Amino acid sequence: MKFGFIGSFGTAAQNLSLARECEEHGWDGFFTWDAISMAGFGGGSLAVHDPFSLLAAVAATTERITLGALVFAAPRHRPWELAQRALTVDHLSGGRLVLPVGVGVTDDRAFTSVPGQPTGLKERAAQLDENLAWLERSWSGEEFEFDGEHVRTGPFRFPEPPVNGRIPVWPVGVWDARRPPVKNLARALRWDGIVAQLRGTADDPGSDDVAALVSWIEERRAAAGKTGPFDVVIQGKLSADPAEAADQAKAMDAAGATWWIESWWDPARDTPESLLAKVRQGPPSL
Repeated sequence: MKFGFIGSFGTAAQNLSLARECEEHGWDGFFTWDAISMAGFGGGSLAVHDPFSLLAAVAATTERITLGALVFAAPRHRPWELAQRALTVDHLSGGRLVLPVGVGVTDDRAFTSVPGQPTGLKERAAQLDENLAWLERSWSGEEFEFDGEHVRTGPFRFPEPPVNGRIPVWPVGVWDARRPPVKNLARALRWDGIVAQLRGTADDPGSDDVAALVSWIEERRAAAGKTGPFDVVIQGKLSADPAEAADQAKAMDAAGATWWIESWWDPARDTPESLLAKVRQGPPSL
């Protein structure tokens, strides 16, 4: 299991410094977030940064760590611009970019304050699927056109493919062991991983939840004849006690998680300084 850290608070310069500290102190990944103007989070007063601009700076000043955002709000990005920005960071980083993606949240005024943006859940989900399909077509290096319900374009060609042929895509997937939302999870199964959330609660998944999800995924991937890596990405908070943090991590590793992402989002408590102190503690040892 790998360990990542989200730069949830701070200026662009503070986040760039935090990412370099992640690499220095043994973390495997640095993640930013994707919003433009958040009405319902921190009273709309939080600094927000363009994720691809920030990740480009991180790519140019690090050598090892995986880069991404939790999560990219793909439905409000024009797919040709998303493809260009992702390709740029992918090449700057030598193929270290991943694309965790979701439908976005309507607390982001980039959805609700802009006429014509998709705001309904079904509409955003359909837009997400078409944007991802367009993105994947762009990696072929060949000229293509696209005729979807929400995305229609004439000829495009990106002659330079991603460094590794494709950029891993990790859609958000909502898990409920009693009633697995098959359509929701089917999107993740079409791609390269899943950012797991629990249905109906803001709680982070526990190791039992992860084990059940992994079993469900493995069964369906085997039935579909799919092989190769598939990432199971869990967000949470490690204990400040090193022994307890190690136990948490080992339980998630045993359950089948492939990434643990440290995720701190309380604007009344979490600060750029507290995030830096956590990063400098380093991830637990497995």
